[in-house]
Amino acid sequence: MTHSFHIPVLGLAFSVDTAIKVAQFGISSVVSIVDDELLERLRAYYSNENQLEYEAIGEHMEDARARRITAYLDMIQVLVDKQLVHLKSCDWLQDETAIKYFSLLPEQHPSRNLFQQWRDTNSSGEKERLKTAICEAMLPGDIDVNIMSKVDKINYSKDGEMLSEYYSDATAAVRGFANSSLRSSVVLSAGMNPRLYGQLQEFPQFFPDEHGNFTKKITLKVSDYRSALIQAKYLAKRGIWISEYRIESGLNCGGHAFATDGFLLGPILEEFKINKAALSEEIFPLYQAALSEIGREIEHVPGIRLTVQGGVGTTQEHQFLLDYYGFDAVGWGSPFLLVPEATTVDEETLNNLANAAPEDFYISNASPLGVPFNNFRKSTAEQSRLSRIAKGRPGFPCTKKYLVSDSTYSDEPQCTASRVYQVNKIKDLDQAGLNAQEYEKAYQKIVEKQCLCEGLATPAYLKYQILKPRERSAVAICPGPNTAYFNKTYSLQEMVDHIYGRINVLQGVKRPSMFINELELYVNHLSNYIQENLLDLDVKKKKYIYKFQNQLVEGIAYYRSLQDRVSQVFGESKAAFQEQLANYENQLKPLIV
Repeated sequence: MTHSFHIPVLGLAFSVDTAIKVAQFGISSVVSIVDDELLERLRAYYSNENQLEYEAIGEHMEDARARRITAYLDMIQVLVDKQLVHLKSCDWLQDETAIKYFSLLPEQHPSRNLFQQWRDTNSSGEKERLKTAICEAMLPGDIDVNIMSKVDKINYSKDGEMLSEYYSDATAAVRGFANSSLRSSVVLSAGMNPRLYGQLQEFPQFFPDEHGNFTKKITLKVSDYRSALIQAKYLAKRGIWISEYRIESGLNCGGHAFATDGFLLGPILEEFKINKAALSEEIFPLYQAALSEIGREIEHVPGIRLTVQGGVGTTQEHQFLLDYYGFDAVGWGSPFLLVPEATTVDEETLNNLANAAPEDFYISNASPLGVPFNNFRKSTAEQSRLSRIAKGRPGFPCTKKYLVSDSTYSDEPQCTASRVYQVNKIKDLDQAGLNAQEYEKAYQKIVEKQCLCEGLATPAYLKYQILKPRERSAVAICPGPNTAYFNKTYSLQEMVDHIYGRINVLQGVKRPSMFINELELYVNHLSNYIQENLLDLDVKKKKYIYKFQNQLVEGIAYYRSLQDRVSQVFGESKAAFQEQLANYENQLKPLIV
């Protein structure tokens, strides 16, 4: 890998074309392939911009979703390949792209020193030798894709006939990736989907060749070790190897927030660090046996990578995760929303992010998936939602249906953010005989849901001026709370220099350690859970709260011990870190039920 960081998936549109912007610099990123309509329209846009042949794939054509995804990913590969050809052949002393490539490289990268030698030597033979060596090391960043495993609705034909599972959203998306020319990974996130996992073995691209190499790999995004082990075993028994475990903070991240039962990031990373070798040793026999059953043999244990993301904000945190825990790379997500050279954010949203206050970022119940969702108060989608409520028209027209899940009012699942669902839900509420306070609470719970399918795709349509007539222009965005500390837009050079410690874009900003920020989110999460369930605390809920509290207390003890064992300073100072730990430990005491 050229760089020690990657850019994780960001919503639907925010990182959808990040690879086109940064892969040539060796920076890895992740494309969401949930929305095939978005990908198709961007393929048309980029094909026109780059004089590529384009033939539309209509939504009702045979296997349209998979074919659209394949076509978009193939186009990205074509564009990145062209960029690499240019980078290797251009004038490195004059070309802006080449100058940026070398200036972005981490200090310890061999090509940085080789470039210095190439620039300084007067020997034509030596210059040619050095250039060959540098070109061989010029590798594009990985162009990975992301699928939310449980976003997997069954689809219908144009005539209303239910299609087979072969055409379900997640299966079709995997097929689209598998059939593409990319040599990279699909990142499976948002939990386990047995139907999808069972389909993976149908794609030979995920099996190793005779040399043990993979054309396509699987990355599993998880928030704790136990979940990783369960899913890895399940897949290994079906002949599927996990090449990378991507650990993400349960709450200190962007997008959907999959909270653990009080397990904090530090102890989780420690568990992965201790068990990395054991993880492979435990899973490989299952994997080897499964491959043998289908006539494939493998002698050597394939490698695994460990990566981490969620709330990282300083070069000290970045380096500590690499050095102490021995991880292979660190994900920097939300800060890159403020880097227009790397991500796709419309101008209004970008300005709102750059001028936001910490209280503008919050964890909401806005997602129709029923999972906590990182939200932004200043988003135009949030303003649109409130405006519709004020006009007596809560809910949204549901056109894409990616997040449909509720069959209360229809045989075909509906989205809980849709107008038709919310109208029916409010009618039921009107008949429930609640007092004013209870009614208002229940009403807000219904209308809080946000249309994410359109809102998370719209920024690309706005930025590239391809919004269609009558399409909504409201943008939803899901930045992590860490975004609050980054208060302007940055160039790609500035952000990468910040990651590697060449500059500090947070100079003068008072920011606790990423570990403290996550701890605060978990203490608040527990407090909110207790408040919401105070009148209905049965034995099961009390056991959950007790376990949650104990895990947090153990996590705090772990951080105390860690700070004593290492020279790394977490946050402003060692004393401040210990004081913050004590503060949150004290906040836990009144929460005992």
